Amino acid sequence: MNKKLYFLCSGNSCRSQIAEGYAKKYLPTWDVRSAGIRIGGLNPLAVKVMAEDGVDISQQTSKLIDNDFMNQADLVITLCGEARDKCIIPQSTRWLHWPVNDPAESTGDEAEVMEDFRDARDDIKSRIIKLAKNIQKYSE
Repeated sequence: MNKKLYFLCSGNSCRSQIAEGYAKKYLPTWDVRSAGIRIGGLNPLAVKVMAEDGVDISQQTSKLIDNDFMNQADLVITLCGEARDKCIIPQSTRWLHWPVNDPAESTGDEAEVMEDFRDARDDIKSRIIKLAKNIQKYSE
């Protein structure tokens, strides 16, 4: 049975979608999903910056938290303060909090907004790669 990894964020539109995309790439034996406290819709700029790095998340959809999956998850990772504060994560579940800046709240011209999306993407990617190297301790 595959280990389960769940990424949670506020709207499941950017950060958790990016994390899901990278985790599926770097942790191919895990059942990886993402969800939000509400449905924000998949942000097209998240799709764009992931495509720049060769990861297609265009078929992912924004979903609400599935309590059944969360209760079965081996590892839950929250990517924003709202998810950290509002989600009731089972005590038996390993939980990490990755405070990643929300690129959807970026202001400025298109280049500045895209740079914020790339910064968030690169932050999440480095965390996923580190997680993949140390995943044994989260799955015991």
